[in-house]
Amino acid sequence: MKTTVLATTAALLATTALADVNIGNPMAMTGPIPDLNAPIAEAVDLAAKHINEQGGMFADGQTFNVIRADSACDPTAAVDAVTKLINVNNVTAIVGPVCSGSAIAQAESVSIPAGVVTLAVSASSPALTNMEDGTDLVFRTTASDAYQGVALAELAMANGYDNIAVSYANDDYNAAIAEVFVEAYEGMGGTVTANEAHEPNKASYRSEVATIGATSDNLALFSYYGSGGVTLMRNALETGAFSNFIGADGMLSEELIDQLGAENLGNAMFTTAASDDSTDAFATWKALADEAGVPAGDPFVPNAYDATFLMALAIEAAGSDEREGLAEHLRAVASAPGEVILPGEWEKAKAILAEGGEVNYEGGAGTQDFDENGDVAGNFSKSVVVDGAWQAELIK
Repeated sequence: MKTTVLATTAALLATTALADVNIGNPMAMTGPIPDLNAPIAEAVDLAAKHINEQGGMFADGQTFNVIRADSACDPTAAVDAVTKLINVNNVTAIVGPVCSGSAIAQAESVSIPAGVVTLAVSASSPALTNMEDGTDLVFRTTASDAYQGVALAELAMANGYDNIAVSYANDDYNAAIAEVFVEAYEGMGGTVTANEAHEPNKASYRSEVATIGATSDNLALFSYYGSGGVTLMRNALETGAFSNFIGADGMLSEELIDQLGAENLGNAMFTTAASDDSTDAFATWKALADEAGVPAGDPFVPNAYDATFLMALAIEAAGSDEREGLAEHLRAVASAPGEVILPGEWEKAKAILAEGGEVNYEGGAGTQDFDENGDVAGNFSKSVVVDGAWQAELIK
């Protein structure tokens, strides 16, 4: 049995002999969310491990290689990373990046012009939905923030926040979800008392906090914790500007608890993409993840496993690692008709495809049926601090 070739940087792989089936995996190993990124990358590697342990690719058992590069949650870095993956490493497809700005930039500048399919694992900006013009090359295994923004607005109203101030980082992801939230919240009868952008990576946000803090006791914060979110919340807590905090997954990190203290986060709630843990697919995924020491329920972790497994299924169904026509096969293996395939069931799927049959992958993150724009519906959870740690509850 062959051994999976896994790498942590493109630089390392430049000196590594590669063969067989190669996919590119641009991840945010540096930048504002390395802690969030780490288990996501582990899930990608776990999927590759399962594929290779159960027969690899095609009839001759070619190795399924994950070639990793650092997109740093930065559009420019992502363009550079994916350019190398496509033009130098000659990958068949892209799984990732994890950040919306990175996914959009590399798709527009690199992968779409090259005719390469991108399957993002956590890029949730609504801007991805309509960015293509007849190419059908961009997909994702997490729901659009067009859905999360509405879920967050419903959560705010359910908690009695009939007025709220909004602060969002001036980047693609946070600006987009803030816009969706504001529209949905106002449509539900809520009053937005302030709606202000803040620049990432400032040493202090005291002036911003003072301005919007005078308008409401409630703050909807859309930011990455590692590029200003922690600092802004700290300033808000120090000045007593707000009593309640609500926001999206960019703020959901153990680092927030470590830096601000669990005792200060009792009135903070953040939403994120989530899995329905009542399904057989999630139970199967969790057993595999637990065995490997991968946190099954962490944000976007099952989405990353699903994306990697789905891409391998699509390539297997295509019968070659050619780029052309791969999107059609990706849609086919993700949806009915076909025999249901759960996480880890590579050998079963491989046998069905070899006999000319059809498969329908049901993932740990949920049903991965792509709509006409390459989006999935998905689920969301709300997380609050309980006994010093984040505790998630699925939003029904």
